[in-house]
Amino acid sequence: MKLAAAILLLTATNVAAENSTIRTRDLQKRNAKNGKAGKASKSSTCAATTKPVAGANPCAGTKIEIPNEDCFVDGDIVVNVQSGTDVTYGYAGNLETDGVEPFTDPYFMSTMCPVNVHWHLGAEHRSEGQYDEDGVGPYERRLAEGARLGLRCHHYDAEDPKFTEEYDWKYCVDMHVGETYEVHWPHSAAGDCGTVNQFQTPFYDGVFCNAERLDLTKLPEQVGVQGQVFTIVNDEDYYWPDMMRGMIVDPDLEMGVEITKYTGSTTGTSRDNEVCSGYSPITWQVDRTCHMVSASSFDKMCADMLSQRDDMSDDLYAHGSRELVISDLAADNHVWDRKTTEKSDKRVFRMVYD
Repeated sequence: MKLAAAILLLTATNVAAENSTIRTRDLQKRNAKNGKAGKASKSSTCAATTKPVAGANPCAGTKIEIPNEDCFVDGDIVVNVQSGTDVTYGYAGNLETDGVEPFTDPYFMSTMCPVNVHWHLGAEHRSEGQYDEDGVGPYERRLAEGARLGLRCHHYDAEDPKFTEEYDWKYCVDMHVGETYEVHWPHSAAGDCGTVNQFQTPFYDGVFCNAERLDLTKLPEQVGVQGQVFTIVNDEDYYWPDMMRGMIVDPDLEMGVEITKYTGSTTGTSRDNEVCSGYSPITWQVDRTCHMVSASSFDKMCADMLSQRDDMSDDLYAHGSRELVISDLAADNHVWDRKTTEKSDKRVFRMVYD
């Protein structure tokens, strides 16, 4: 599908009138059933999960329905750019974007705000030497039910207890120490930004909450996703208290600084290299480095999700990973941030448009 056809499809689609059905989850029963009585963190996660005062949710059911479609017809590509792609420095796909470019500034410098957080089992993107086909993890553990495993990081060490001693999960569901997860923070200029209704599940409700604000000729400037890949460890030296609201950026620790930016689509296992997403083109900004993060950081994020007005319980577990997008379906407009200074000043970067 050419860009004009994608815009036409979006314009012709009516806003869905019914709320998405959210699966009810009893976390205590799930934890008991799965025997999650592992090692507790060194300093227990203190988090309140009480929701704010009840009120109307203007975003409920606002998802615009765009069906998946065949990527190829008679050997010809008939869709727009797809995700997740290889984000290795220097990589670019083969699919021409007709001058459409990703939004390259940090999202906080735009009209976009984060409207959801969720994560995938393994990485949907690929960064050579960071998360790729040579990555490792706890193979003996049962993976999340029905979830496809993506690529893995290289941190896992079966001889190091921080990768093997399970954490006493209180809020997240079916999560495991030592495993790789790719976290996504969808952002939208049409979100209910700055209100108690900002964070939504499904994320489409957040993206399209105020759909009238979207200029369909400038979608990559108004809808974007941050992606960051982690290996979970049982070690409080890797604790981050506010993962719900966006990518971790710490130049001194080289987190959130080596970023690949490109236009792509929504992901998930309902799409592959034969069936493609119609939600395109949107901006992706993906950290090329895999980082370690404490299990308690994830559990705190899940607690924060449970304290939102909207029911986010359907995003407390890892979703399956889409298979890596082939180059013929990946955008040719990849842009790479990289450090250009010495270690003493990591906050200075330049954009590379090779």
